[in-house]
Amino acid sequence: MDIATHLDILRADGELLARTAERTGLDAPVPSCPDWRIRDLLGHLGGVHRWAAFVMRSGNTTRPSRDDTATLFQAPGDDELLDWYRTTHTDLLKTLTTATPDTPAWTFFEAPSALAFWARRQAHETAVHRVDAELAAGVPSTVPADFAADGIDELLAGFLSRPGRNLVADPPLNIAIAPDDNDAAWTMRIGTDARRVESGAGAADLTVSGPAEKLYLLVWNRADTTGCRLDGDREVLARWRELATVD
Repeated sequence: MDIATHLDILRADGELLARTAERTGLDAPVPSCPDWRIRDLLGHLGGVHRWAAFVMRSGNTTRPSRDDTATLFQAPGDDELLDWYRTTHTDLLKTLTTATPDTPAWTFFEAPSALAFWARRQAHETAVHRVDAELAAGVPSTVPADFAADGIDELLAGFLSRPGRNLVADPPLNIAIAPDDNDAAWTMRIGTDARRVESGAGAADLTVSGPAEKLYLLVWNRADTTGCRLDGDREVLARWRELATVD
């Protein structure tokens, strides 16, 4: 999936999230993020947008310090929060659309370029939280199949496999994810001191298959197993949900 497609999805989902939040109200609880309300969702995502834009504009290929970024996550009060979120989203899009593939910036897992990394990372960050807002509003969510498959790959092979992520399991956990509507599949093996992701649906304690959209929401812990098929030890999925918590 290319940068332009990720940016198109980032643009559309950020706008949809803001409209959904406006209709739902800032006090609405977010069932997929316990203890969060819509105001927390907007504050979190707005801060992440500001952080990503800061990283892309910095020209620095090392991780920014907490001192440099601490104020980026300071959201305003309720009266200004929605406008603030929309501004952070617009600013992020401007930063990414004016950058080039050779723009230097820090990333936290491998990608073809910093621009490709941040366009993809922010597209999925926003899509998942758009779903959170829709869950709070009680409306159904849809995710395009190709983008969903891309997001499963980004989660398993990137986000959860990045350096510093303390993802271990004792006893070891092996789960395969196999979309029906995409050629890609993955097997994640998590042990007591390491984890790895293999291409293809290999031998695993549990194989989960179904439409890519359903699997995307499932592995990001935004949906139950409705529409999916589970072959193997179902307890593995419960253990996965405990390990793969992502706000």
